Amino acid sequence: MKNRFAAASLLLALSTANYAQDVSSSSRENAKVKNVVNVSETKFLPLSDVKAGMRGTARTVFSGSESEEFEVEILGVMPGFIGPKHPAIIGRLSGKNAERTGVFAGMSGSPVFIDGKLVGAISFSFPFSKEPIAGITPIETMIEIFERKNVIKTQTEPRAVSFAQLTALDLQPTLPKQPIASSPFMAAIAPDSPLVKLLGQQFAPIATPLVFSGMNQETLNQFSTQLIANGVLPVSSVGGSAELKSLKKSTDKTLLPGDSVTVALARGDYSLAAAGTVTYRDGDKIYAFGHPFLNLGVTEMPMLESSVVIVIPNANNSFKLSVPGDMVGTLGQDRSTGIYGELGKTPKMIPVKINVKTSNNAAQIYDFEIVKDPFLTPLLLNMTVFNSITATERAIGDSTIVISGKINVKNAPPILLERKISASNAPVFAASSVATPTSLLLSSGFENIELSGIEINVTSTDTKNEATLQSLTIDKTQVKAGETFEMSASIRNDSGKSSVQKIPITLPKETAAGTYLVYIGDGNSLNQVSATRSFVPKNVSDLVNIINQVKKSDRLYAQVSRVSNGAVIGTSEMPNLPPSMLATLNNERTVGGVTPTILSPIYEQVIAPSESVITGQQVLTIEVIR
Repeated sequence: MKNRFAAASLLLALSTANYAQDVSSSSRENAKVKNVVNVSETKFLPLSDVKAGMRGTARTVFSGSESEEFEVEILGVMPGFIGPKHPAIIGRLSGKNAERTGVFAGMSGSPVFIDGKLVGAISFSFPFSKEPIAGITPIETMIEIFERKNVIKTQTEPRAVSFAQLTALDLQPTLPKQPIASSPFMAAIAPDSPLVKLLGQQFAPIATPLVFSGMNQETLNQFSTQLIANGVLPVSSVGGSAELKSLKKSTDKTLLPGDSVTVALARGDYSLAAAGTVTYRDGDKIYAFGHPFLNLGVTEMPMLESSVVIVIPNANNSFKLSVPGDMVGTLGQDRSTGIYGELGKTPKMIPVKINVKTSNNAAQIYDFEIVKDPFLTPLLLNMTVFNSITATERAIGDSTIVISGKINVKNAPPILLERKISASNAPVFAASSVATPTSLLLSSGFENIELSGIEINVTSTDTKNEATLQSLTIDKTQVKAGETFEMSASIRNDSGKSSVQKIPITLPKETAAGTYLVYIGDGNSLNQVSATRSFVPKNVSDLVNIINQVKKSDRLYAQVSRVSNGAVIGTSEMPNLPPSMLATLNNERTVGGVTPTILSPIYEQVIAPSESVITGQQVLTIEVIR
């Protein structure tokens, strides 16, 4: 049902979008070579001078790489439209191409000129409008928000992490906006809002076409809902991939107003590239879109030249099919009035390699790089791992997938990937097993985390291989410290065949007399009841070490615990604390990651891995005597 809903949303999205641009009539004669206004001579027209009835021109690329001119008539100014103290200009577009396509996805940022002066960027549209009516973000608003000093990421404190998060198999990394009820041409509205009846009677940012290369339809169906909710229009297999090329040196003809510009989220065997239009260039500074891309704030993404194959006219919306070109700089900021980048800068990316061994023993290797971002990196990993599996294996139906590999972290140990999933939708869970630790690491609150590379090995079979721990027996219930007792675990597989596994356990010689709980269970279950299920890491290495301690789902674990009063401080467990110490730690004025515990493990044993993914848990009681 979820995939069918996502597919329906995608089909709706593919009939939606908007955008337009303008350039002064005097610029027509000056732009013989590149058909653009000479930026060095461009002046701004203050918003206070913009009046209804004024006429000007705009520029955008309808085909190829050369921008074309069309007309704009100013209809008025709407105060506070973009936000507090951020008005917008409303204009009607005209001209052969503009009237044919209307405001289209990818037109965002198209510059508008009146008497040779830059007014702003076409950035908003009116859904289902019978005329090409557009909202224009004033240029001074675009520039002002990016010229604020000290634009840096705010330092945050390390966050508490739980084993429940680390072992989650249903992680769906989300972008800043959550899906409510929206589409690429409408702002999100709660389903029970009285505004639902007015859907379509509002301006909204023009959708940004995001061209997927190397992605199958199953992947788009799985993840399109999140993208659509964030004003992104997913477009599959219609644009070229953003190749892994080095930075191209810019010239005075690179990314001029009206040119098509692309922001790459992934480059290589997998390519995700968002297309828009350049509004203004000031030296090496590039201003574009006129509205947020994903509103990520400070970011770092490749900025590329691009060409347009065609603008597809559509009754609901038109959209631009673009092909990414050479990388010429870095997108550095993504805010409410547009995006800002700099030419000549190379962004830091995360190289990823996925090795897939299919159920018929075929091998596939995928090499690409993705952006580093707490929101985007986990989502991109989720999408690419899922796609790598479903490109050759089935997405729905019984299968078993083994994930291995590592996430290399600069100045810290690598995160080791080791997971076996056996389920009817194993590709979803397998992708999440890579995205989850990455998400926790990048959103941990630690500054300057750098991932130097990710390598993932995937082995898939078309059979489900699960087993259940059914019962547990013990050879004796009274044991002396240092003595060995034996557990017998009865395990039943999917075919109904049962087997018994003998588990000898030797207690430590220093074990005190008393009652103890003996737990036998799968790794996931033990993670959920772990004393350190909630912890605050001291540093990145501390967090990585804890992530690497997550217990595996393809084996059983034995744990002997005593009921006692203790606490977990940071990531260190302190059992059997005296009441006075517990009172001090639990004092409301005590600051730090302190978690009270009841069970204090004294012994833990890993039982040899199984062919199957084992689920289930059993607990027995023993008495330790002296």
